Amino acid sequence: MRVAKFNIGDVVRHRVFPFRGVIFDVDAVFSNTEEWWNAIPEEVRPRKDQPFYHLLAENEEDGEYIAYVSEQNLRPDTSGEPVRHSQVEDFFIAFDPDRNAYEIPFEVIN
Repeated sequence: MRVAKFNIGDVVRHRVFPFRGVIFDVDAVFSNTEEWWNAIPEEVRPRKDQPFYHLLAENEEDGEYIAYVSEQNLRPDTSGEPVRHSQVEDFFIAFDPDRNAYEIPFEVIN
């Protein structure tokens, strides 16, 4: 099993599709439904044996939503801009533009 490349609080961008988001949970390997998996066209379907990330995501067309994305399809977001998702404050306490990441509340870390 691989170690996750990204951490909770990191702001990331999708490699192919025009959306970005902040990671709020990580699965060590694929942990969604087979129905969800089979809905992805086979030619772009990611491997299951890699970390998958839950994102508070946003894009201009769809607004805000929750996304589930494989590690191979994520890149660091270098904009230095916070994510404008209404649930960010439910998970994080502050945005650090120098790290381009959100701070996790202390009680969640322990």
